[in-house]
Amino acid sequence: METRPRIKIKLNKTDKIVEILGWVAITMFWVLIIRNYAQLPDEIPTHFNFAGKVDAYGTKVNILALPIIASVLFLGLSVLNKFPRFFNYPVPITEANAEKQYKAATRLLRYLKLILVLVFEMIAFVSIKEAVGSSEAYALWLLPLILGMVFIPVIIYMAFVLRKTGK
Repeated sequence: METRPRIKIKLNKTDKIVEILGWVAITMFWVLIIRNYAQLPDEIPTHFNFAGKVDAYGTKVNILALPIIASVLFLGLSVLNKFPRFFNYPVPITEANAEKQYKAATRLLRYLKLILVLVFEMIAFVSIKEAVGSSEAYALWLLPLILGMVFIPVIIYMAFVLRKTGK
């Protein structure tokens, strides 16, 4: 196994804002669930098909799985983000490029943490709206939005990393 440099990455202003937004999103997610839990019917939507139609139902306790999973993933990724030397990179890591590569990778992971929480929160929001009988088609835009939110930052990251190496 190659030995990669240990570098402590300093967060810039944007990184700090994204990190704070992630913690705010987790907090707001729990507030959303707690405020709406009592008014949910015993049976709620738990899955939507590609057309945005409900195709599975479960008990309202299932809604608690979303913020729990999002919180565990967020915290786990926060810990992992402190060790960028263990990440997989599309380019070889050297002393010369380590700091730049680590910054880009930790920034991507920070964005993805925030996006992950927002995706879970949107799924919960749509499930709650559907459960209480909202006639608006929230679920229809959910899949395209999620795909865009996840893949656009990854594509930008890959373009940045590969452009710098000439691949």
